[in-house]
Amino acid sequence: MLDTAIIAAYFLIVFAIGFYHSRRERTARDYFLAGGGVGWFAIGASLFSTNIGSEHFIGLAGSGASSGLAVGCYEWSASLCLFLLAWLFVPHYLKSKVYTMPEFLERRYGPSCRWYLTVVSLFAYIFTKISVSLFAGAILIREVFGWDYMTSAVLLVIATGVYTVFGGLAAVIYTDLFQSVILVLGAVVLTVLGLDKAGGFAGLREALPPDFFHMIKPIDHPVYPWLGTTFGTLILGIWYWCTDQVIVQKTLSAKNVEHARRGAVFCAGLKILPVFILVLPGLIAKALWPNEVTGDNAYPLLVLRLLPEGLTGLMVAALLAALMSSLSSVFNSCSTLITMDIYKKLRPEASERRLVLVGRLMTAAIVVISIAWIPFIRYLSNEVYQYLQSVQAYVGAPITATFLTGILWRGATARAAITTLIFGGIVGASRFLLDILHNALGWDLGPLNAVVQFSFLNFSVIVFLVCVVLMVTLSKMSQRPAPAQIEGLTFEWTGVRSPQWGNAVLTGLIAIAIVSLWYHFR
Repeated sequence: MLDTAIIAAYFLIVFAIGFYHSRRERTARDYFLAGGGVGWFAIGASLFSTNIGSEHFIGLAGSGASSGLAVGCYEWSASLCLFLLAWLFVPHYLKSKVYTMPEFLERRYGPSCRWYLTVVSLFAYIFTKISVSLFAGAILIREVFGWDYMTSAVLLVIATGVYTVFGGLAAVIYTDLFQSVILVLGAVVLTVLGLDKAGGFAGLREALPPDFFHMIKPIDHPVYPWLGTTFGTLILGIWYWCTDQVIVQKTLSAKNVEHARRGAVFCAGLKILPVFILVLPGLIAKALWPNEVTGDNAYPLLVLRLLPEGLTGLMVAALLAALMSSLSSVFNSCSTLITMDIYKKLRPEASERRLVLVGRLMTAAIVVISIAWIPFIRYLSNEVYQYLQSVQAYVGAPITATFLTGILWRGATARAAITTLIFGGIVGASRFLLDILHNALGWDLGPLNAVVQFSFLNFSVIVFLVCVVLMVTLSKMSQRPAPAQIEGLTFEWTGVRSPQWGNAVLTGLIAIAIVSLWYHFR
């Protein structure tokens, strides 16, 4: 009874927040960028909540149970990428007054880059982000609560879609703020109970191999080579945290550049937590039930066996928060991309009212597509789930190269950018296809087997370096970009203003904490 009451209260609060903000959306800027009036605390919490989806509870704990803390390299690398978002990318994004990342690419390079990124982003969001969130959420719901998969998935998609359709980005951000509190609280409670049951860190170290507590692995490690876990995760992280619409749209809603910057830095501090509240539970489950934990069932086992009544309801709310916050952000970003990068591009004379209407209709359409996709997601295997995760590595490297080069170097040209994007996209798609043929279908690819067996993190480093060389080479062979494609859109290497000291000190303290932790678990 207490569990049901907690879950009901969670839904009531989420809907109350969402519908409160639905009354305030009037213009396109209000709907897609929350009117540009969001403070740093809400931005940071929303960034964190958007990132921590249900797949994190399954994937991070599962990887922790299988190979230890090493998967945490993604989380701490994310903090470093958020510093780049705060200090390098955000000022140029806000100065350009864009709604979307493809729009920024058009300002910097040209319309072909905008079309490319719009199409790739929409495809990736619908067929990977939404799929992975629902798939991982289904595992949790089925394993922990025994709920019917189809019914619960449809209801969650509809519930999330309702407040996203009507409330726009403001509803997404402020429900994320609430959901991030629930998410962290639930995860912390479970971790504390689990650690107590396992005998603390000392008990874990006795029960598990020493290698489980080292995050730096040999360069030839098949999953976590040190080259990939340092540079590879940074390349993927820059793509995800600094150029992806779902994430960056939150910072575009800030009151000003200082609020956007502090929000990103605040999220960088929060990203220290997942190693201890999501990865560590996987180690705890492995120590407590070594013969029963297979990987993805690590977190559900902890919830089922450790939580009493009342706390189980809190954990359900945390899992729902993880799923719904990620879905709502993807729904809103898809709507923004379709409305601002496709509809407005084709109908530049469209009124503000028309853009908001189209945005709401597009959000509803994405919700319908998600519901139609649910019956197919239930047939995904755990292996395919891992493949979907690796797609980010294959998509991210050329996009990172294009954005970074364009912001840091005034000489980067449109021809070089679109060529690099297409080249990198083809290389990434080819590697993904080889993965499917070899790992999923069991094909013998002959000499190409070596390519599949090569760590995708190391692979992303190579692709990124090749893309940067291609960008520079082709730009040198092209006519220099027009002044309108440079001013305000590229980093000024001279006359850099002194930063606000509060944000600078906060950045330094978080960086020191991360480096110290990484050194401790080296």
